[in-house]
Parts: sequence; C-alpha cells; structure tokens
Amino acid sequence: MITANTYFSGIGMMDLGLQMAGIQIGQSFELDADACKTYRANHTHKLVEGDLTQQLVLEQDSCDLMAFTYPCTKYSRIADIHGTRTGDELFLHALRHLAIARPEAYMVENVPGMRAFPVVMEAMTQMPDYYVQVFCPVKTETWLPQRRHRLIIIGTRREFSIRPPANTRPVTLAEIVEADPQVTIPKAVAERMSGKYRDLPIISDPARGDIAPTCVAHYAKDKSTRLVADKRFPLGVRPYSVREYARLQGLPDSFVFPVSDTAAYKQIGNGVPVDMGRWAGGELVRYFNQARAAA
Repeated sequence: MITANTYFSGIGMMDLGLQMAGIQIGQSFELDADACKTYRANHTHKLVEGDLTQQLVLEQDSCDLMAFTYPCTKYSRIADIHGTRTGDELFLHALRHLAIARPEAYMVENVPGMRAFPVVMEAMTQMPDYYVQVFCPVKTETWLPQRRHRLIIIGTRREFSIRPPANTRPVTLAEIVEADPQVTIPKAVAERMSGKYRDLPIISDPARGDIAPTCVAHYAKDKSTRLVADKRFPLGVRPYSVREYARLQGLPDSFVFPVSDTAAYKQIGNGVPVDMGRWAGGELVRYFNQARAAA
C-alpha cells in the first residue's frame, strides 16, 4: 500500500487523481472552511482543517508521498498584470515538512509562473538526497477540453525516470456540455457581446471542436468572459454550469457540492485537474513498485 499526505488540499481534486492511480490518502490538510465542507462530502479519509503554518510535522501520520498544491494566485501572470505578483511564503512550510519528514517521494503542483521565483524553485528542486524532475508545461488539454498549463515537480529518493503525459484521446467539449444546463445569465453577457467592455468574451463552440479556456476561481463574478455556444439560449451563448465546470476539471458527476454555486465555481477553479493527479500518481506507483522490487 502506498500512502500519501496532501497539503493545501482544497476539495481534494489532486487526492482523487492519486486515488485513481492506486495511492491511498492518509491525511489531507486544508484551511478554507467551505472547501473542507465539500471535501468531507466526497472523501472519507482524515481531513485536518486549519492553518498548515501552525501544524507540527512530527504530529502527523507518516506517509510515503507528500503532495503540495499551495495557492498559486501570487505566482500567476494575472497577478503580474495587477502588480500583486509577489510570490508567498507558503512554500517554506512545504519545505519544512519535507526537511523533517523526509518521505520517499514528494510532488509540488503550481502555475508555470512559479519559475519566475528562483528562491521558490531552488527550495523545491534542490532537496538533498532527492532526484528531482520538473515538468512544465503539463497541459490539461492532453486529457480534457480545457486550456490549462501547470508546473509539476516530482522528487524521489532513488533515481527514476518519470514519463511525461502520453497522448490520449481527450474528452471533447461536446461530451462535457449538459443536456439541460442550469445556469443564470447575468446582463453583463449581453453587454460584453455588444462591445460594452474592453474585451469580448471567449466563446467556445462544441460543434467546432473548441476547448474551453482556463477554469478560473472567480468565474462566478466574471461569467460573461467565458461562454459556451448554445443555440438553445437567446444570444446563442451562455455561461458554463457548475457541473460542466467540474467536468472540465475531470471531476465525476458523483462529486457533490454542498455549497453555493459561487463557492462551487471557486473551489473547482482553484483545484488541480483530476487527470493530472492520476498521471503523476500512476508514475509514482510505478516508482514505488520498482523501488520495492529492488529492496
């Protein structure tokens, strides 16, 4: 059995991907109360709700793998545009956990913009006694109809070649859309379509084989910016429903959201695409099997 502890876990989208690959989640750590509510509605293993910066490493359950998905908002290009691209110090707590626990393997997921912070990259890639591999960009469109690029860092105690994501037949946008989507259409949709705003909406058409742009956490506030073509609606376009947004991130329809739609959009947009976690988890299962066979 391969066990993992996950940190900054959100609603457990990385956790779900790791589980699909055959890894058992031991403990997960998350601060946001709403995210914890959704997490508990969909997972049965132990969730520690609270500030990770105050958690003692040696009081946690031991594990084979540590997976860190600390918040990316201050590493992103949009933060650069708004003058808030400062990075943050949460990576230091990931480093603290690694340095004390020394698991057999670790993984870090973040936006490609994290590479602009040499101190962060040095901390996460120069751990003594680990063989570290960096994958960037890992493209969500390998599996799903969403344009989303990520940085994945994987460190293992033994030398091992992690295979990059293989080409697969990705799910199409036509397979994502609901037969009867439940959506609200704010007046900003018509205003943006008519050119009232500086930018026109990004419209993805399932019939043309388009894919959706990145699922953003603030979608509930900016539904007019990302639309799907749908002739059943007056303007021929509409926002994505919560379920469609979840599908774009690889979540199964059995995944529930016991929160408001606004909170659900945020939680989905903040998460790691499930298939990305399944790929990384599958490679780590291969590593652990090889390491144990050689022991």
